[in-house]
Parts: sequence; structure tokens; C-alpha cells
Amino acid sequence: MIDFTNIEYLKNGNPRQIQAYKTLTENKVLEILAEFDPILAGTIPINIDIENSDLDIICYWENKTDFITKITSAFENKTDFKIWEANIDEHESVIANFKIEEFEIEIFGQNVPTQNQNGYKHMVIEHKILQSKDENFRLEIIKLKQNGYKTEPAFGKLLGLKNNPYKELLDYQV
Repeated sequence: MIDFTNIEYLKNGNPRQIQAYKTLTENKVLEILAEFDPILAGTIPINIDIENSDLDIICYWENKTDFITKITSAFENKTDFKIWEANIDEHESVIANFKIEEFEIEIFGQNVPTQNQNGYKHMVIEHKILQSKDENFRLEIIKLKQNGYKTEPAFGKLLGLKNNPYKELLDYQV
């Protein structure tokens, strides 16, 4: 199993993963966020990204105001920077988006430890599913994503999940 808490694995990945590693390290994005236990989540780490996939970085904050202040001061000068608050999965959440080089970056923070956040849990489960299936399954996920499906609904469709794929994936047994 890949240790997703450390992006070193990206150095030996596909060209997009290698570029993601370079972008994140050269711009010290995870270093800047270190106090918030950042983890790169989403589709790029598990090789199911499509052309416009972003770099999703999940974070754990204990003080929302401090988190917002840090994100804003560190990244407000980046292209297309925006930051807002939302209630997601019944948790106060802070989301910021901006661009660095060819990547859109999304920073997502909650007062929930990163490895307990659904974004991380989904990625780990999806990785296990991909490991248990053939290459054709991975390519079908990518094709569905290219046709407008979000990641979890794409998995739900191929796995025959009937209701809410976001919830059902959390209980899926590989």
C-alpha cells in the first residue's frame, strides 16, 4: 500500500504525478501547510485523473481563523485565488482554489484529522479497488470521468452501488 501521507511516491509515478511532485515541492505548498497535516488526495495520486483534474490537498485545522489567515497570506497572490467557507458532511469547511503552473490547486480544510476525512478515506478505498481490478476497470473510470462523472459516482456505477456512492464507498469491502 502506498503511503499517501508523503508525496515521495509521486517521484516514480506517471508524467503527471512527477510534474505534480515538482510543482508542489518547488513551490513549497505542503511545507507551507505542514502545521495542518496536509495530504494530497484525489485522482492524481491514484492515477485516474483526467486533463483538468486538480491537486486536492486536505488539511486539518483546529483554529479556523488561523487556517484562513495562513492560506490567504501564503496563496492570495496566486492566479485565480479564492477562499470560502461551507458546511460539508456536517463539518465546517474552508476551501481555497488557485493555480500554480499548469495545476489548479484546491486546499480543503476541516476540524477533522486528515486521515479521518472522507476525501482521504475515499481515495484509499478507491486505490484498493483499483488494485483488485484490471487495467480495463481503471480506464473505464477515466472514461466515465471524461464524460462528466465525478469520481465516486463513477466507481458507484462500475461497482453497481445503488444509492449514495459517497456513503456506500466508505463501507465497500475489497
